[in-house]
Amino acid sequence: MKLVIVTAVEEFQKEVLKIFKKANIENFSSSDIDGYKNAPSLLKASNWFSAEKNGNESIMFFSFTKEEKIDGLFNLIAAFNNNAETNNPVRGIVLPVERYI
Repeated sequence: MKLVIVTAVEEFQKEVLKIFKKANIENFSSSDIDGYKNAPSLLKASNWFSAEKNGNESIMFFSFTKEEKIDGLFNLIAAFNNNAETNNPVRGIVLPVERYI
């Protein structure tokens, strides 16, 4: 069992859902998040009273899944990133799960 985490800008939500389906990962969760780049310049520009939102609307998917499904998922993510014209690629990581109930 592995924990897979995939992050993407909100615009790619439908594509990531299709990627999960093609990879046969049918059980997963998602959460809306704000993504940030260039943290040092962001911190310099921060203002306590600023009404401007500095983050990008993003989404995080996570799934506890079988190890044999991971390569397929990552191949699909890599293919998507190679064909997407963006500086915000879909990111994925895998973490081992030592114990679960």
